[in-house]
Amino acid sequence: MTRGKLWLFGLLAMIAVSVCVRLGIWQLDRSQERRLQNRVVSERGAMAPLSLAALRGQDTVVTHWRHVKVEAVADYAHEAVHATRSQGGSPGVHLLTPITAIDGSWGDTAILLVRGYVYSADARTIDHDKAREADTLSLDALVLSYPPARAERVTLPSNPRAVRLLDHDSLSRIVGRPLAPFLLLALGDTLVRDVTRPARIPPPSLSEGPHKSYAFQWFGFATVFLVGFVAFVRGRRGKR
Repeated sequence: MTRGKLWLFGLLAMIAVSVCVRLGIWQLDRSQERRLQNRVVSERGAMAPLSLAALRGQDTVVTHWRHVKVEAVADYAHEAVHATRSQGGSPGVHLLTPITAIDGSWGDTAILLVRGYVYSADARTIDHDKAREADTLSLDALVLSYPPARAERVTLPSNPRAVRLLDHDSLSRIVGRPLAPFLLLALGDTLVRDVTRPARIPPPSLSEGPHKSYAFQWFGFATVFLVGFVAFVRGRRGKR
């Protein structure tokens, strides 16, 4: 191997080491973010549940992850579904049910309730009549924020009431009413007992996830590249 090729090999090895180290640091940053989120979820979960009326006018940054006592009327006729979901390894959808607060505190504005998971072979369509619950819902829920809007197609051509993304404006058009600036995640039994009936969706896990182990893997790859290059150079010198 010529000196020029050796320098090129060394440069590629250093690039690989740098990339692996950067990815390892990124995973450690994600682990830190997860710990901070878990702390917020835990602290707000310990607070007394809010009423739907108490959420009106509140900043969603402050109410995110708060528990809420829901007393509302469900509008199943204008229900949408979040497509291509899964639970327990099975394909399905998440039911997005507009609800109206019984106390009238939200006026004509509906609140979108992520009511649960229902099995769907194509992960797009279900029998909405079989998935109905009581007309008046009384349950505990968790406040969620809508994810940032993305410049992508939201609805699916095969089902105009199915969405790929939880986009506030698109869902408001599907529901046909103004929507509150937050979502509610219904809490309860997450076990799928009947494929036609909704099972509640598990709340966010408080584990730190696999980010630390991924970080150690990337740092390990960086070490392999570095040690391998040094061993290669020493081997060439030994032969000389």
